[in-house]
Amino acid sequence: MMHKTRGPRSLALTALAIGSIAVLAGCGTAGGGGSAGGGDEAEELGDFESSVSILAWPGYVEDGTNDPAVDWVSGFEEKTGCTVEAKTYGTSDEAVNLMKTGEYDVVAASGDATLRLIAAGDVAPVNTDLIPSYAGVFDFLKDKEWNSVDGQSYGVPHGYGANLLLYNTEVFPEAPTSWDVVFDGASAYSGKVTAYDSPIYIADAAVYLMTHQPDLGIENPYALDETQFQAAVDLLKEQRAHIGEYWSDYLKEVQAFETGDSVVGTTWQVIQNVLAGEEATTEVVLPEEGATGWSDTWMIASDAKSPNCAYAWLDWIASPETNAAATAYFGEAPSSQEACDYRDDCEAYHAGDADYASQIWYWTTPIADCVDGRTDVECVDYSKWTEAWSEIKG
Repeated sequence: MMHKTRGPRSLALTALAIGSIAVLAGCGTAGGGGSAGGGDEAEELGDFESSVSILAWPGYVEDGTNDPAVDWVSGFEEKTGCTVEAKTYGTSDEAVNLMKTGEYDVVAASGDATLRLIAAGDVAPVNTDLIPSYAGVFDFLKDKEWNSVDGQSYGVPHGYGANLLLYNTEVFPEAPTSWDVVFDGASAYSGKVTAYDSPIYIADAAVYLMTHQPDLGIENPYALDETQFQAAVDLLKEQRAHIGEYWSDYLKEVQAFETGDSVVGTTWQVIQNVLAGEEATTEVVLPEEGATGWSDTWMIASDAKSPNCAYAWLDWIASPETNAAATAYFGEAPSSQEACDYRDDCEAYHAGDADYASQIWYWTTPIADCVDGRTDVECVDYSKWTEAWSEIKG
């Protein structure tokens, strides 16, 4: 969510009770490390400090202030004695910059920020053996290229979701099966096509090209050499002529589909949920080419002042009832099957469906060292994605 503004993705929320959940305890000392590269992972935990500073997307750290029925912070504070000090951010770029200040113990980072944080040494390796709730996290979210390096975990998965194709059912009596309707076939809906406003959207074009131009040899949409990258950029420049509006605020996309200003484009499941609640003539589909998506990660600062409280928070936020509350409020699938015991909408989010999840290319920071494993070429890094996105939009 490189240039993305996100907020709680629900307009109406059911109160979710936060019960007593066991958190970490131990003896010794947890060290966050402070050297370049993030230091060493903690070997054991010590006494909880008095507070913990958390940097996160809006809606991830709720204490009842915004809605008295939405509070998973108070229970954590009562259980651990760690007072939560939270700050929200609006884009991944902002989060990366804020973490450089050394003022935060924990950050909830998206896949387009995690590798940057790791490479800069701003976050520490995480010893998942010290996080009991980690055992229940879906295997398909663990040890991935956006949350681990060389087999070393750098955090705990939070929630996840796919960037789906949203369409107006009056314009499309039959569900489209391909992203073709927003790319090569976009001219048929010119002026009413919408796309996500972020450099990471270049990966959506790459996913499409993986199927439709196989000779390009794209194996991972976040690992693009110059030729592959230029093909994706060219496709998006062609699409630009048919875009009515790029969106980053999901409420604006809701409004555009309600008014008919947009009839097809990329979206999130929660947007369709809101539209369905408004009885809009829309549906979503995961196209045959697959899709991009996100899986956020809770990470600990390499110079965390409260590493023990930080570990306790990672365990708390991944525990079933808390994770259910947090991900439901935000509008995404939870990180464990056990969390679905506290939600009634897991089916809508395809939670735990490994086959469905396998069709999602989770946001990953584009870096020069190709994340698809190639060593004979250099891939285009994030800074060039950002430059290209400005050119695409014009």
